[in-house]
Amino acid sequence: MKHVNVRKLALAGILVAVGIVCSPLSIPVGASKCAPVQHFINILGGVFLGPAYAVGMAFVTSLLRNLLGTGTLLAFPGSMCGAFLCGMLYKYGKHLPFAYLGELFGTSVIGGLLSWPIAAWLMGSESAVYGFILPFFVSSCGGTILAVVLVTAMKRMRVFDVYLGNLEPRSKQHARS
Repeated sequence: MKHVNVRKLALAGILVAVGIVCSPLSIPVGASKCAPVQHFINILGGVFLGPAYAVGMAFVTSLLRNLLGTGTLLAFPGSMCGAFLCGMLYKYGKHLPFAYLGELFGTSVIGGLLSWPIAAWLMGSESAVYGFILPFFVSSCGGTILAVVLVTAMKRMRVFDVYLGNLEPRSKQHARS
């Protein structure tokens, strides 16, 4: 059986909870509800936990938001594609701008295109095929701008790296020197 990192799982749970609590902070655009906090959380998950955790977090958050009535079915393709691409680009590129671009492109273009069949067949929306790309991009931009500021600061301060056990606190590093 594969080793499960309890700290990663706990952090993922906390981030999902933040996504649920902040889900009323959304902007209705057509058939979608744009949630910038979700995109910020996708980037946090993709950078600090990896693509698998990020996609899992996006799925659980979307599911719970739908069950609580604060989301739509369009949350699934948008958030999951953005989280996956963000996590993969950061995992293999190791640069934060790759993660930010992955979230923007994954959510707006890929997620927007995948949302059209869901909107057309399951929600009865008359939107055009490209009708979700711009609203998803606007939503992603808000969360990505928030992430650029906060994730960059957290990465420099090594906040989650210390928490996840990937790095010792600076006080212990100085004590060894």
